[in-house]
Amino acid sequence: MPHLRAGVGAVATQSMTNRYLGPAILDAMARGVAPVPAVEGAIAMDEGRALRQVHAIDGHGRAAAWTGGRCVEWAGHITGTGWSVAGNMLSHESVVADTTAAFLTRTELALPERMLAALDAGEAAGGDRRGRQSAALQLITIEDFADIDLRVDDHVEPLPELRRLLELWRRHRAPRLSEQPGRASPSGLHDLDVVEARFRAMGLPVKPR
Repeated sequence: MPHLRAGVGAVATQSMTNRYLGPAILDAMARGVAPVPAVEGAIAMDEGRALRQVHAIDGHGRAAAWTGGRCVEWAGHITGTGWSVAGNMLSHESVVADTTAAFLTRTELALPERMLAALDAGEAAGGDRRGRQSAALQLITIEDFADIDLRVDDHVEPLPELRRLLELWRRHRAPRLSEQPGRASPSGLHDLDVVEARFRAMGLPVKPR
């Protein structure tokens, strides 16, 4: 389960998930605690820590991860500056290694596509030993909400479906992000004449005013 907070960082909780770990780690990092002690502090309070997997990155690119000793094999993680890769119940160790390698080498891609390329590499290496079912992609920048928030559940081909959704986001959502209400413009675009002109250009009906 992903947890993101603008200006603070990102946390993912996995395995037998404790949903409270994500907010606890983000709260600690928001107070200036580095990811390693933030993760250690949250895990220390969880009696089920041996079943948990969690990894975190803060706004400075520092990363930390925990894989409990009772997570289902194969389970493990790799972290570096600005990135973290973790998984449990994987086919074998190379899933995480190949995911990491793809992310580090596909630097010509924009971040969302680079993350998808990494997921593709992990899947090609064997992926989850239970098979394929779901995938998600979230990206947060300066706003209090995610710029990208895509999710695929219970799908026979989750990664191709996630890529299709990202392509739709690129086509329909990304060009309008700057017009949405946000920190720089709390009201965003609200000129009804402009909005209706766009609707007409798309062939959509507009109710007379």
